Order: sequence, then structure tokens, then C-alpha cells
Amino acid sequence: MLTDQTIQTVVQTALAEDSPWGDTTSEVFLPADARAEARLDAREPGVFSGGRVFAAAMRAADPAVTVRLAVADGDAFAAGDVLAEVAGPARAVLRAERIALNLVQRMCGIATLTAAYVARAAGTSARIVDTRKTTPGLRALERHAVVSGGGHNHRFSLSDAVMAKDNHLAVLAASGIGVTEAIRTARARLPHTAHIEVEVDRFDQIEPVIAGGVDTIMLDNFSLDDLRRGVAAVAGRALVEASGNVSLDTVAEIAATGVDVISVGALTHGARSLDLGLDVTVAADAATASGPDERSVHP
Repeated sequence: MLTDQTIQTVVQTALAEDSPWGDTTSEVFLPADARAEARLDAREPGVFSGGRVFAAAMRAADPAVTVRLAVADGDAFAAGDVLAEVAGPARAVLRAERIALNLVQRMCGIATLTAAYVARAAGTSARIVDTRKTTPGLRALERHAVVSGGGHNHRFSLSDAVMAKDNHLAVLAASGIGVTEAIRTARARLPHTAHIEVEVDRFDQIEPVIAGGVDTIMLDNFSLDDLRRGVAAVAGRALVEASGNVSLDTVAEIAATGVDVISVGALTHGARSLDLGLDVTVAADAATASGPDERSVHP
């Protein structure tokens, strides 16, 4: 889902927001031919994500900027590790610095939080997945970060799958339509490859939903005992997803109930940005500067 086109759209939008008429400070303080070399340094441990995004952001102000990544998406790192090296025209490096940091810090924060959830669910069959509770315009980046942290993606958008939630069921009930009938009607209208998921918040809703031929049933805000009962009641006739009241403190117990999927909105809406810094190590004029080696990334 994280295409070059998506990356460029995000990066160019961010650059236009941050420096719509250029970087006034660098333009009046720095010689036009000044060059800089810098390092992306980790100031705390985490899991890396966003290498392509960081490289694209650093080059957004000037394609002459080069980036050498020292880690790959999904790699764990320690405080003090050098994650990337940057070289190029100093004005361009400093103009792109903030947007590049904002994006990679955000992605690393999500990857790091996701890895913590995945670790808590280790030893069970449950997979940790994200939700649509993402930052508008940044969904592809944030969901890529979830995968970097060892998690999985839910449907990407409203267009990807059928997922009937409580408000859909409320409208059906007000229209006098039963959920079993609604699922069967939906199935008849869909291509055979389409996936149908239905959310329930009461135990007595499970059997009517299963009877409709659902692919995944979401047990929303169920207690641990009811999750175990729900898994037993479904008995393999559909995938079982647990949602609601999921935190680092509760995810291990939820995973142990036997559910197949645990959706966690906090992976994206609750993650904090990791503390990374871009530190200039060498500044020189164009005649004496040297850039990173041939392994540089040019997205």
C-alpha cells in the first residue's frame, strides 16, 4: 500500500506546508554553495519504520541530497544508534529536516508500540491488527509502520470489504430487517472474493450472524469470559475478532481467549512519536564536501 506516489504526495504536501516560499533562515544565513553532512540519531530505543519516506522527504527540497540508510524497516535499534546518513546542499538539508523527522518519528513510534503489543500476544494464535483510526492523509504511512512492528493491517478503507457495525445493525433493526437476511442479501450482491465482517456486542447476536454466512465476527467490548464463550460458540465457523478495551495491560489475556484477531485503534491513534534527531556532523563548501557512498537511497 505504501507506493512511491503516495510517499511523494505526502512529502510534497508537508514541504509546501512547512516552507511555502522557501526557508528564509537558511537563505539569508547560509552560503548558496554550502554543503552539510548529517546523521539521523536515535535518542531512545525502538523499531524502525519509514526509511523510504525519510529519504524522499530529505530529497524533496533538492534531488542532489543523498541518504544512506543504516537500518531497514522492522529493525530494532538502541539509543545512540545511527539510523541514516545524509549529505547534500546545506540549505536543502535544513529545509527538509523537520518534515523528514516528523514523518519518520511518527512511523517509528507506531512500529515500536505495535511491536510491544505483538510481544504481549506471543505464544497465541491471535494476530494484532490496526484500525481506520489513522491520521487523515497519513494512513498508508501509519499502516506500513504497523507492519514494520510485526502487526497486520485491517481493511484499508470503506471500499475494501463489507464490515457492518453497530450503527448499520441499528438501521437494519429500525427498517425491520434481520441481520441474517441482511448478510445473505449482501453476499448475493457481492463478488465471491469479497469478505464480510459483522460486529456484535451481545452474545445472543452471534448465532444469527453466523447463520447468515459471515466470514469474520467481531466481538466488541466482550468480557474475557464472554470472549471465551464466543470463541466456543463460533466453533471455527468464522474468524473471531476481539475489539474494545484493548491495551498493553489487557492484550495478553484477550489473546489467550482463543480469538483469531485483535484490533487495536491505539496502534495509530495512541502512538507517540519516537525521539530521533538529525545532527549535522560536517559542514563545508562545495569544493571540499563529500557525500555518502554508492549505497545511497534515491527514492
